[in-house]
Amino acid sequence: MKISIRQETVADYPIVFNLIEKAFRKEVLSDKKEQFLVERLRKSGGFIPELALVAEIQQQIVGYILLSKIIIDAGTDKYITLALAPVAVLPDFQKKGLGGQLIEKAHQTAKELGFQSIILLGHEKYYPKFGYQPLSQFGILLPFDAPKENCMAIELVPDALKNKEGNVIYPKEFFE
Repeated sequence: MKISIRQETVADYPIVFNLIEKAFRKEVLSDKKEQFLVERLRKSGGFIPELALVAEIQQQIVGYILLSKIIIDAGTDKYITLALAPVAVLPDFQKKGLGGQLIEKAHQTAKELGFQSIILLGHEKYYPKFGYQPLSQFGILLPFDAPKENCMAIELVPDALKNKEGNVIYPKEFFE
């Protein structure tokens, strides 16, 4: 199974919308609205086209990942970081390593673009294998209640989150 990962194009938007809806349809911990979040984020100031990636197999889009800019408010200082939301794979292609390949490619691209860290809310057993650690160990808090084990971050650069304790500020598009 040859997989290619590339930057999403405007022509991909309707395909990605349907892919995300199908990927989260049976997900228990989903509000089933991730596809609408992606639409809003594409129009936001935090959107980085190079960090909206699709995975293709035989020219069919089967996976998607989006990283967008967020801020850590550490009081007197504010730091730009990224949010991973969402990563989605069509049900027939799940559990084959596609999500992991998208995550690794997104990490690599983010690092090349100069970003140093990523924050997410996700499955506590899945993301640690990619280097994600509990957000609490960095002294960073999300602006909403969520189980601590599901709040995670990765430092793409060593010590990128050192001394950056504070609160995450998401763009308004995350809450509309």
